[in-house]
Amino acid sequence: MAQTPTAPLPADPTLDEIRAALAPLIAENAAFDGFGDAALADAAARLGVDADVARLAFPGGARDMVDAWFASIDAAMADRWPAEKLATLKVRERITTLVETRIDLLAPDRESLRRALALLALPTNAPHAARLGWRAADLMWNLAGDTATDFNHYSKRTILGAVYGSTMAVFLNDESEDFAETRAFLARRIDQVMRFESWKHRRTARSSERPSLARFIGRLRYPGR
Repeated sequence: MAQTPTAPLPADPTLDEIRAALAPLIAENAAFDGFGDAALADAAARLGVDADVARLAFPGGARDMVDAWFASIDAAMADRWPAEKLATLKVRERITTLVETRIDLLAPDRESLRRALALLALPTNAPHAARLGWRAADLMWNLAGDTATDFNHYSKRTILGAVYGSTMAVFLNDESEDFAETRAFLARRIDQVMRFESWKHRRTARSSERPSLARFIGRLRYPGR
């Protein structure tokens, strides 16, 4: 496995900067050591950070390490596909591109992803897992240019979170070349979502064209309006 290049930290780094720098290195080690002290200590040594300081950067332990790693994937995805670059694509292509970018970024550390998802699957971590899934889906829709503030804002992110989660489940066990089976699965799921969105828009349009009983009664009471 190729090692992640280690950029030097500032002379007096904050805990946030230390956490962000350590997260990808911890993920590399997690395939063998899990998200624990051994992975953290090795990452700290590679980066030249005192082990005790490194522990302070992850007060929640393994869960915080997974959180920081997923945040680094979010940041790398956004760097690779900023909103202005995605704007040249159709909406379907934007979402597909973003999810496939995450697949590419996670591919070198697939076993670490398996361990991370197993950790998040623990009942005590369910709220945290939901928050991380929402964060990823929210970022993808924001990069894709979604500006909805009504119910659609929440429904789009909930649906994309489900699509992303099921895609990751396929990805973990995909042995096809360049994860072709995962990409095909993703394409099918997004096609289903887009068809549902089209149906929903048509249904909304038909509903708005139906006669309104309230408006009819109002006109009977106030015929001049």
